[in-house]
Amino acid sequence: MTQHALTPRIAVFLTLPPLLWAANAVVGRLLVGSVPPLALNGLRWALALLILLPLGWRVLRNPQAIRARWPYLALLGFLGVGCYNAMQYFALQTSTPINVTLIASSMPLWMLAVGAIFYREHPTRRQLLGALLSLGGVALVLSRGQLAVLLGLRLVPGDMLMLLAIALWAWYSWLLARPPAHMRGQARPPWGWAELLLVQVLFGAVWAGAATGVEAALNPAPIRWSPWVVAALVYVAVGPSVLAYRFWGMGVATVGPAIAAFFNNLTPVFAALMSAAWLGEAPHWYHVVAFALIAAGIVVTSRPAKR
Repeated sequence: MTQHALTPRIAVFLTLPPLLWAANAVVGRLLVGSVPPLALNGLRWALALLILLPLGWRVLRNPQAIRARWPYLALLGFLGVGCYNAMQYFALQTSTPINVTLIASSMPLWMLAVGAIFYREHPTRRQLLGALLSLGGVALVLSRGQLAVLLGLRLVPGDMLMLLAIALWAWYSWLLARPPAHMRGQARPPWGWAELLLVQVLFGAVWAGAATGVEAALNPAPIRWSPWVVAALVYVAVGPSVLAYRFWGMGVATVGPAIAAFFNNLTPVFAALMSAAWLGEAPHWYHVVAFALIAAGIVVTSRPAKR
């Protein structure tokens, strides 16, 4: 694939997804007490499914192609739709959007770990240094800037849940990058972004729906409907679920994932600004230092090695 230079148009495309994802974290925090977390995830992807159907319906004309690949597609839907987003909304019950998005910025660490353990992709020294910097940023967030907190292992449950969510998202990303033989080359069906996302959401909606049912049975809590709740549900279905995937795919296809990774780390910056404006949760000094460490880890990891 030929990669092109970063243009202002592509820069906008790559800036919009972090903005939409940061707003998703803030909206999820605002919905605490109004919509149960698993119900929020189920409603989000049910609406996203309705939006994607007119765009990717052609994939349903060949059910045999889906049936032949269902274990792989079901796993993608479970990890990317059923697990990650539900865990993020659960994490926001006790954590903050700033913490959640900063912890999510430690993705390179988990990418290296999953690659080394399951795919025999051994990291380079540069990658290990970048991972350590990112890990330092995450430790700073988890400790709230207090060494005693870190040594005492007194962690907010939402932070720990977000760490697990990121680890599962790393596995999901490796599955996309290293698909089985039936999803590579000539064996791969001619699915565009909408078709592939629709299939993932179809399987993921099953997982999300089942989790919503379990939540309603074990911990029944009504949805407090209001115009604000409806607007928030529409946003999380359209913005971070459909538009962000589309813009991100266009940007990555043009300039490559290495450059795009820098834009992904705008998410905690946007989350901090939105939290300060909407939630009154102003960022602390350790958030700034943590973001600097995570960004430094990305820069070190992404720099090309010298000849």
